[in-house]
Amino acid sequence: MHLQRLNVGQLVVGRSVRRTTSASGSSSSALRRPRATAPSTGPPFLPTTTTTSMRLPPVFYHCFRNPVPYVDGLNLQERIHQLQLLARKTSGDHRDYLFLLEHRPVYTFGRRQGDDSDIAMEALRLRATGADCVFTLRGGQTTYHGPGQIIGYPLLDLGRTSPAMGIRDYICRMQKLLQTHVVEEHGIKHIASEHTGVFLDERTKVASIGVQVRHRLTTHGFALNVTREPLPWFEKIVACGLADVKAGCIANATEPDGIDPYGSVAGEYPGLIGRFGRIYGRDMVPLDLSSEGEVEDAVRLVEMKALTRGPWTRKPVF
Repeated sequence: MHLQRLNVGQLVVGRSVRRTTSASGSSSSALRRPRATAPSTGPPFLPTTTTTSMRLPPVFYHCFRNPVPYVDGLNLQERIHQLQLLARKTSGDHRDYLFLLEHRPVYTFGRRQGDDSDIAMEALRLRATGADCVFTLRGGQTTYHGPGQIIGYPLLDLGRTSPAMGIRDYICRMQKLLQTHVVEEHGIKHIASEHTGVFLDERTKVASIGVQVRHRLTTHGFALNVTREPLPWFEKIVACGLADVKAGCIANATEPDGIDPYGSVAGEYPGLIGRFGRIYGRDMVPLDLSSEGEVEDAVRLVEMKALTRGPWTRKPVF
């Protein structure tokens, strides 16, 4: 059995606010997923700029058109983190980013789970569903990411403000972003919970948060379940170690009698981008992939890899 182990550093986990957290979620939309298309400078349906009155530099955003392999998404974050850290030390001219995407089906394991025989057997069982399995050094326990679920990776320098934005404030704003989005975009009300994330009731979770902060630079982020496609995959695990909680999605909350498991998440992107800018007090500017630069090159490469990977397993094999 081949298991991937990734050195991604320490994360902030669920209910506690240490150095990091954990992520996963689900989503909805009745529209059919558009066919794979070649990478471009930016999806035409997105706003060109979201303006807020502030002096901080803008956040450059990009929405990936095809589901991205988890390892490629992780490597992209790590590469940009290194570039941000280097530029901050040398020129101080570094940019912040927000990436919105879907992953190809993948189960990820947290650093505390180790690789004992029980976890190895669990990974073997989950790989048989048709999903990838990846060991990481993030906090938290087993979770799932895949098509139909929006992943948001904000790569921000929390030290841009004076005083620097704290991790707790950063996570609270992210929680507010997700709560505000489901209410304003879909009229979905959430309940208060002792756990991080967005809950529709005590047993139904539609969004999760899992962030990493190193040198005041953020990686990882949030997951929001939109369509029904992720739900059968979540049924194979106890997500985030919450045995009494099941994954929900926007589709089930807005169309409880609907049966179409697939759809496009693209309609969620403009609202998320606009609300991100509003809640974090930043202008939002599309990343121009026609420009030259190390970040642009890295994003184009991930776009091309996602395009050439072809179809993915739409539902668990067993």
